[in-house]
Amino acid sequence: MFERIEYTVERLDGDYAYLKNDAEPDAELKCVARALLPEEISEGTRLAYEMFQYSII
Repeated sequence: MFERIEYTVERLDGDYAYLKNDAEPDAELKCVARALLPEEISEGTRLAYEMFQYSII
């Protein structure tokens, strides 16, 4: 139910980040408001989404 999903930040665009699901590389990028992500992210940063929170791996 609350499984961990790993993403890579593919692109930063203003107030949004576009994330690639590492388990499904052919899937569409997920657009997420940067306010929901750790401040330290940059393109290429790997993230884990777990329990409704993103954290840097």
